[in-house]
Amino acid sequence: MRILVVGAGATGGYFGGRLAQAGRDVTFLVREKRAQALKKNGLHLHTAEGISRLEPKLLVAADLKESFDLIILTVKGFSLAAVLDEFAPAVGEQTLILPVLNGMRHLQIIEDRFGKKAVLGGLCRINATLDAEGQVHQMTPLHQLTYGEVSGERSARIIKLDEILQNAGFEARLSDDIISEMWEKWLFLSSLGGITCLMRGNIGQVAQAPGGERFAKAFIREVLSAIVAGGYQERPQATAHAIKELTNKASVQTSSMYRDMMQGFAVEAEQILGDLVTLSANAGLSTPLVDAAFTHMSVYQQQREKTLAGQ
Repeated sequence: MRILVVGAGATGGYFGGRLAQAGRDVTFLVREKRAQALKKNGLHLHTAEGISRLEPKLLVAADLKESFDLIILTVKGFSLAAVLDEFAPAVGEQTLILPVLNGMRHLQIIEDRFGKKAVLGGLCRINATLDAEGQVHQMTPLHQLTYGEVSGERSARIIKLDEILQNAGFEARLSDDIISEMWEKWLFLSSLGGITCLMRGNIGQVAQAPGGERFAKAFIREVLSAIVAGGYQERPQATAHAIKELTNKASVQTSSMYRDMMQGFAVEAEQILGDLVTLSANAGLSTPLVDAAFTHMSVYQQQREKTLAGQ
């Protein structure tokens, strides 16, 4: 199976790198600047096992001329529109597209462009980052890739894909209800992001602050009401897990959106929080905490763009 990984950041670099190390036929589709850096320095993975260096197969959009069997889409949500045209030549009649983006809206966007048949559901859980030299650092042992047919069917093609992704240096898991799991990841991720970004601290710091635990639980309830309005059928164990983890006074957990904000990077505010605001508004719900978090991150984005424009 020929695999095209779109993006070689922390997520794409890690999972694509692990697949390449395991002998899978992996090519990375990257921008010219990233391609030059990877050609010069290689792809470095820093894990608990040590540091490994790969010489990845690379393509830039101008050189992409043929289809692949599997496309793993790992870009940030705000880059999705731009990359659709870039990887389009890789989509053939039998190509599978496995997006691991945050939120839910991307599924419809990709289906509208390439058809429902091509698109799988997917999500990943990993704490990884790129350093200043573009090397991938796995920060905790968590490295899970989950995937499945949107319908929940155990099709021949998804079973074949599962076989390819197993035993590749990370936890690969075939789900029979990937859509529910995607909703639940959004519940957790948006709550984590909104709580840490709005309060400017990690989960433990918020939980220890006066009113912090009450605030966190209220935020989670607002997110839950929004996604239920959007079509999610609540599974109580997922809600209980989110509440437990996001009110843990000993937790040092933050979200990638919080870390990006603190480093002055672009953030996925629209995909992680803005779409929740839209779901709530369409359903006539009141979600003042989620609204405040989205406004807060929108102001950050405005300030960042103004700063960059002035440079």
